[in-house]
Amino acid sequence: MSRSLANSNASSQSAHRLAMGLGLTYMSLLVLMPIAGLLLRSIQLPPGEYLRVLQAPETMAAFRLSFGHAFLAALFNTVTGVPVAWVLARYAFPGKRLLDVWIDLPFALPTAVAGIALCTLYGPHGFLGAPLAKLGLKVAYTHWGVFIAMSFVSIPFVIRTVQPALLNLDPSQEEAAACLGASRLYCLRRVILPELLPSILTGFSMAFARDIGEYGSIIFIAGNIPGETEILPLRIVHALECYDYAGATVLAIAMMVASFLLLLLINLLQKRQTS
Repeated sequence: MSRSLANSNASSQSAHRLAMGLGLTYMSLLVLMPIAGLLLRSIQLPPGEYLRVLQAPETMAAFRLSFGHAFLAALFNTVTGVPVAWVLARYAFPGKRLLDVWIDLPFALPTAVAGIALCTLYGPHGFLGAPLAKLGLKVAYTHWGVFIAMSFVSIPFVIRTVQPALLNLDPSQEEAAACLGASRLYCLRRVILPELLPSILTGFSMAFARDIGEYGSIIFIAGNIPGETEILPLRIVHALECYDYAGATVLAIAMMVASFLLLLLINLLQKRQTS
């Protein structure tokens, strides 16, 4: 009996080691090795090359546009996505299943198709763009176009992260708070939000990361004016088209480091909330 149990434990440990080895190999080939190659390439560049690229006014403007609008779009999606997740998790209504499917559409829709659709809607002669233009509000080929494109592609991340947390939330806590005389607002602030905050921060960070790396939908609606509506990924593409491989490498490294530090900060805040 003990021998069979020992054999079973040994087989389980072997399977565990095999699975861990396959997982690490998979991650190394697809994630770590490309990043390591980029880092090795960046080490070979002289410090003056970094200063040349990063101090350019167009580069600074692209950084502000990409990271600033990514933060605003993720924040907007968090504020609007949490109520949508609440409705989907707590209420039954006609068309709920259709709405549930439509939310996942940005996941499956090619970004180029999303960009063309947004241009059709918000362009100068679009269904919404033309009336807004008459009111003096131009959306396409401005910062507003960048914001709308980022919001479109990242809204599912917030909803799909918060919705399971709402479904798993024990309603007895809300009932106990209500029996003790707590108002709905107090219950929301002191009972529900603390439980949802880790999921909200996770959804925000995923939406933020998605917005920083977005390219396909933005280039159709942004106008791509250097120093004004040119996002950082597009600036990297322009550097490659001009055979400026050193400049593209510097921009890629700077973008990767900035994204990593911001996501690390968000994860630390999330860990602090859960502890």
